[in-house]
Amino acid sequence: MKTNTLVLASRPHGEPTAAHFRFEEQELPALQPGTVLLKTRYVSVDPYMRGRMSSAKSYVAPFAVNEPLSGGVVAEVVESQSTTLPVGSLVVGNLPWQEYCVAPEKSVSLIPAGSQAPASYYLGLLGMPGLTAYFGLLDICQPKPGETVVVSGAAGAVGMVVGQLAKLQGARVIGTAGSDEKVARLLQLGFDEAFNYKTADVAASLAAAAPNGVDCYFDNVGGAITDAVYNLLNKHARIALCGQISLYNSTTEPVGPRPEAKLLKTSARLQGFIVSDYLPRWPEGVRQLTEWYNQGKLQFDETVVEGFENIPAAFLGLFAGENTGKAVVKVA
Repeated sequence: MKTNTLVLASRPHGEPTAAHFRFEEQELPALQPGTVLLKTRYVSVDPYMRGRMSSAKSYVAPFAVNEPLSGGVVAEVVESQSTTLPVGSLVVGNLPWQEYCVAPEKSVSLIPAGSQAPASYYLGLLGMPGLTAYFGLLDICQPKPGETVVVSGAAGAVGMVVGQLAKLQGARVIGTAGSDEKVARLLQLGFDEAFNYKTADVAASLAAAAPNGVDCYFDNVGGAITDAVYNLLNKHARIALCGQISLYNSTTEPVGPRPEAKLLKTSARLQGFIVSDYLPRWPEGVRQLTEWYNQGKLQFDETVVEGFENIPAAFLGLFAGENTGKAVVKVA
């Protein structure tokens, strides 16, 4: 059986374009005991994938040129040689970007039948982005009632969950986003303050929104926003360094204010993390996020693009700020 496959055509230097992707037909292997044939339903596109398009050493192996790209996928079992995954099951896993694929049963997780959440949420709120927010905020930032939390990239899949979790902890929450529409959505989600970093004076807006300083900073963006936050850090502030999307397409090493003196003077803690660091605790995170969602305490947004052929456009849209919440591609 052949299937439509999206491969990495070449490695980008700077901002990627559609030319760095290629669609081709690839032959699938025959099913073996313990494997399943999966039909892709939803594909996740995420900013970290830009790093995997480069050959530079990182926390995860780079994509190989002329080989399928891969990422979070929700799929349906259409043929099964598995004793645990019957035909009709919905599963989630890190899978190749193909319309159909053959996968070992142990490489995917079963989505519970009768789940109150849409299946695509297992790529967002109840998947990697939600878990990133859960562990980064609650394990690293540890906000206390009445403290001030700043979230950059707050209208993204991770950031909007971070802000809501911080509110559940009794914190005061400030978010930055890249459009007035996104700012309005953050205020609907319960953020105390939010502003458009593209049109506002970032330093002045942050200072006005955080008159008592910043106790926790969840950094998804880096760059000028982070520089401004560092000037407002309180004693023993905690910073969860999650992403640096403002720098992902840079072709030169940026030079900015060096933060060490500010961290030293405030006895602040800066900790970078990758959500896979918490892999043994993922079931805990999924259970708690599911409970809060079922109780109506968490909302989540998706930007859905339809069609397997539109995966590259959905991915490239991340760097233009086209998504609110999680960007997913609905394949079937």
